[in-house]
Amino acid sequence: MAAAAKKLRVRQVRSAITRPPSTQKVLKGLGLRGPHSEVVVDNTPSFRGMVKKVLHLVSVEETSG
Repeated sequence: MAAAAKKLRVRQVRSAITRPPSTQKVLKGLGLRGPHSEVVVDNTPSFRGMVKKVLHLVSVEETSG
């Protein structure tokens, strides 16, 4: 059996109000809808780059599949 792929659990902890539109679009692209919303995304370079851009607004933890 193959090893389970790693995922990232991303939770928005701060509001996107007063943030630049590009930052708001990244949050929307991740699937976050507001403070305390949470999504699980694949641990790929594209998602890691999106998370890095909004790291000051979210908390991230690595989970297994």
